[in-house]
Amino acid sequence: ILEAVDAGGVETTFFDEEAGMWEETAQRLAAKDVVGCYQGRMEWGPRALGNRSILADPRDEDMQDVVNRKIKFREGFRPFAPSVLADHAAEYFETPRESPYMLFVFDVKPEKREAIPAVTHVDGTARIQTVAETANQSYYDCIDAFRAETGTPVVLNTSLNMRGQPIVNTPSQAVEVFQQTDMDAMVCPDAACLIYG
Repeated sequence: ILEAVDAGGVETTFFDEEAGMWEETAQRLAAKDVVGCYQGRMEWGPRALGNRSILADPRDEDMQDVVNRKIKFREGFRPFAPSVLADHAAEYFETPRESPYMLFVFDVKPEKREAIPAVTHVDGTARIQTVAETANQSYYDCIDAFRAETGTPVVLNTSLNMRGQPIVNTPSQAVEVFQQTDMDAMVCPDAACLIYG
């Protein structure tokens, strides 16, 4: 990661503690920044689950358009999905069960639809990922920091790639996507750093 950051010539802040990195990430998300997350091993399957993700604030009804305009360049009708802390899922979704791979669709509780409009589909549903502390501690800490900052234990999560390209695999690919889009920042927990600028 450090080699890719150096080669890319991007501005970077390094953190002594992971908690400070997640606090800064949460503050940026709450300020309507779009933040990439590159960490650990690449995931295998149909969804990005926190290791190769683009994150945004689900509370902003315009965030779907923002992510499409800045990075994804895809049709506006295609919904983005939420990642939610597993221990808070029942607060936002009807009869949720464990959904760690973002494969199941649940109704968003009617009283929460206005709270997370960027991840609520027009029919009032969402394809959720429940994030347990034991499954992905780092990603859980990211969402929990956003919860501490905003009171919302949910983030918008989409794959770290541009339209028509596969999800990034290597650190250099991640930096390349960051540079070729209008992403505001990218957090890299394995190197305890935040790329921006």
